[in-house]
Amino acid sequence: MPRPPVNPWGDRRRVRVGLLGGSFNPAHAGHRHIALLAQERLGLDEVWLLVSPQNPLKPARGMAPLARRLAAAQAIAGDHPRLRATAIEQALGTRYTADTLAALRRRFPATRFVWLMGADNLVQVARWHRWMRIFHALPVAVLARSPYSQKALAATAARRLARFRLPAGRARGLAESPPPAWTFLHTRLHPASASALRAQTGAP
Repeated sequence: MPRPPVNPWGDRRRVRVGLLGGSFNPAHAGHRHIALLAQERLGLDEVWLLVSPQNPLKPARGMAPLARRLAAAQAIAGDHPRLRATAIEQALGTRYTADTLAALRRRFPATRFVWLMGADNLVQVARWHRWMRIFHALPVAVLARSPYSQKALAATAARRLARFRLPAGRARGLAESPPPAWTFLHTRLHPASASALRAQTGAP
């Protein structure tokens, strides 16, 4: 049985939660692989697959309806006790990650959140709306993703926040680290990718 949905009104549980945001267009085994790796390496109680209504940096054309993408993410999460798929951003009415994180911190005041992103996102996170607020709101874990890892560590965000980077050996304490704090995890790579799956199905 899938986990119950995340309560958009929040709760006061004292848990450590990783937030893996994305379009999930479509959700695939690689997302589950990364979520479980992050859960294990960071000592998280849960990982939420945060399905975005519409990524501001991606075109709406070719984007499957939110309900379909959420259902696929829920199928990927399955009945795993530490994975939950949610489209809570729709209920929050937020569009940008910085605003979503601010809303989640208000509604889940006892939760220790960690923002999870692939190395490909670290490459271009400086293009995100008020991106520095993300790093000042939550600790961040960056997960290796071929072929972006080397480029990611030379990117604007990595250079500007270099002094706040924690060694991977301290990753299990990241959720308790006051932001800004981030770490880069060299992880086992998974061959699945959303772009490859869309190509196989003929979607743009």
